[in-house]
Amino acid sequence: MRAVIQRVLQASVSIDGKVHSRIGRGLLVFLGIEDADRDEDIQWLTNKIVQLRVFDDDAGVPNISVKDVGGEILLVSQFTLHASTKKGNRPSYIRASKPNVAIPIYEKMIECLETDLGKKIETGIFGADMKVALINDGPITILIDSKNRE
Repeated sequence: MRAVIQRVLQASVSIDGKVHSRIGRGLLVFLGIEDADRDEDIQWLTNKIVQLRVFDDDAGVPNISVKDVGGEILLVSQFTLHASTKKGNRPSYIRASKPNVAIPIYEKMIECLETDLGKKIETGIFGADMKVALINDGPITILIDSKNRE
């Protein structure tokens, strides 16, 4: 499971020209799912996202989590996070899960994030052609891979 996490002042997802979801201060999370992902990946990544200390404390040091600041989360599925560019110039997405595998994992990720955050999160629509708008705060952008827990 791969996630690109961006600290944002605001973010939104539009589908067919209409805003589907939006958040204020919080985290925009792009999520890529592969067949090897299991419940332990969901639990580990969910905990990491909710506890990630990327919001400034009173001294201006990023030392506070999204949960601690009462922030919001917008989760967007993105199969291209598993792109392989090893050969040629056309990315291969062979590692990205097909919808029948990925959707249940995505839905469980939503549930776990809501439980750990203690409130509803916003989402895109799996497989939809989405337009994502954001104001990146910092900018802070972090890549996390549950299979490479550095």
